[in-house]
Amino acid sequence: MTLLVSAGLSKAQNLNLIPYPSHVGILKGNCVLYNTQLYTNNKQLSVLLRNFNEEIGFKLKTAKSQKQFIDLKLGASTGVYGSYELITYEKHVAIKASDSAGLFNGLTTLLQLYKSAKVVNGKMILPRLVIHDQPRFSWRGFLLDESRHFFGKKTIKELLNWMAFYKLNRFHWHLTDSHGWRIEIKKFPLLTTIGGKGNFTDSLASASYYTQEDIREIVRYAKERFITIIPEVDMPGHATAANRAYPEFSGGDAPGYNDFTFDPANEKTYSYLTDILREIRALFPSGIIHIGGDEVALGITAWTNNSGVVKFMAAQQMTDLNQVEHYFLRRVGDSVLKFSNNLMCWDEAVSAGLPVSSTYVNWWRQDKPESLNEAISKGYRVILCPRLPLYLDFVQDNTHLSGRKWSGRYNSYMDIYHFPENSIPADVLGKSNILGLQGNLWTETVISEKRLQYLIFPRMASLAEAGWAIDAAKNDTDFNTRLKAHLLLYDKKRVYYYDPFYPGKHPEPIDISRRGGDQD
Repeated sequence: MTLLVSAGLSKAQNLNLIPYPSHVGILKGNCVLYNTQLYTNNKQLSVLLRNFNEEIGFKLKTAKSQKQFIDLKLGASTGVYGSYELITYEKHVAIKASDSAGLFNGLTTLLQLYKSAKVVNGKMILPRLVIHDQPRFSWRGFLLDESRHFFGKKTIKELLNWMAFYKLNRFHWHLTDSHGWRIEIKKFPLLTTIGGKGNFTDSLASASYYTQEDIREIVRYAKERFITIIPEVDMPGHATAANRAYPEFSGGDAPGYNDFTFDPANEKTYSYLTDILREIRALFPSGIIHIGGDEVALGITAWTNNSGVVKFMAAQQMTDLNQVEHYFLRRVGDSVLKFSNNLMCWDEAVSAGLPVSSTYVNWWRQDKPESLNEAISKGYRVILCPRLPLYLDFVQDNTHLSGRKWSGRYNSYMDIYHFPENSIPADVLGKSNILGLQGNLWTETVISEKRLQYLIFPRMASLAEAGWAIDAAKNDTDFNTRLKAHLLLYDKKRVYYYDPFYPGKHPEPIDISRRGGDQD
């Protein structure tokens, strides 16, 4: 007989799973598996096991007689997209789902069970379980900014591995900004050879960027892990790196923000950006292109000294610069839509009049709840990523010296764990057009791999639980117990993480001592 146990009662079961499944049934006895490669007789699904076997470390030369059978089944609907059923029998495992993402999530749960399993005489001893599981949110994302500092393929693949391990399924890739253009565009090679030079801390650094072949490789890698990559080409602001390469498309200079915007009155600007977006679209099959739209106000006064913009406003009977900005976003949005892609933008663009049915909105300004309410009321699909508590460039401990705070507040792993209920009113959170959440890591203070890891872990585990589990299932003591087991996994992988239980274990790595500042 199966005993169903809710996530909130999981502590007694000692299952070190993050995120914790929706329902767990405990059966008598154990599931005994040899420490050998698993396989399935379904050739179409065997690719799902490849990454699993590699992660466990099984050798592909294992004899057939030693292989263990895992039953992967695509069947009738078992719930929302990505849901699954997992059963551990005495000598084999069965996973059933209505879609491949669900099977992958089930395998990921099995992988975590393996990581904490007892091994006796070459045999893995797992508990007998019946798991019925489904995610709370369909969008469980992570953003990495590679304009400020560039990290490269190896780091991105490791990040994608950890995202998959925690069932995060959207990678928002911030590839262009003021400090560097990081993606090859064949038609405009200067974007990388000139725009790719420099970073946040060294304007003379050699050009760093991804070739289109690099991008294809990483997109394939992510797809195998059921992660969708959303590329961002930031505009009309944050365009300084692009304007270094092709100054003819610059909107001009503003105090402290020279060449910060594209020129909205130059018709050739739109042809130029459309050609760029066409190549972007060909590289990323996600069906979504993020066009930025944030913080244009920082450099928008440049347009008042741009004779072309002044004439354009007069011809269009526009009375303020915001109207010009919105015109720009609609024009670029039309180009994206012509490629049969959807749009994505930061919440400043909500008032631009972008098509509701084709636009996703990232709400990041926690001090602007009216922007969230406007996006929801207009019917936009919304992803929650407010600075508090989901910006991982914020410090995570009051003693840390590098990173940001907001009026003394910082982003601890438990603040993230209790999101969104600790930040979003219940009546807002209940709206159907809120798709999920996303943690964002901006890299002004991040140069080294060491610091990158320190800011991500263990907060990625908290993010995973926040995106998967309902609030009623959360329990601080239970989560901390499971998290301590995951810290041991980080040790095995030589991850340099912040230990909230022993804060001095890994001292804060400081690449740049920088506090304050509320800009991206």
